[in-house]
Amino acid sequence: MVVAGVIAVCVVLAVLAFVVPRLSRHPERGTQRSLGLGARAGHKAPGPLGRLLSKPFHSSSRAVSRSGSAGRRTRRRLPF
Repeated sequence: MVVAGVIAVCVVLAVLAFVVPRLSRHPERGTQRSLGLGARAGHKAPGPLGRLLSKPFHSSSRAVSRSGSAGRRTRRRLPF
């Protein structure tokens, strides 16, 4: 369920970044901030368990960043 939510957020951010590149930065940063909170909370667990619990949040944050930048990059390459 969470994976589907992250995929949906990535798709929405990619479309938003393609349509209105300047306005897509704020939702992207908000999403990354909330994922960062989850990563920090997971990292507080002791030892290897902390790394294991925070890793999904880090990879989701990286995916959100990539989808937003891909939408803006695609928009920049268009001839109009």
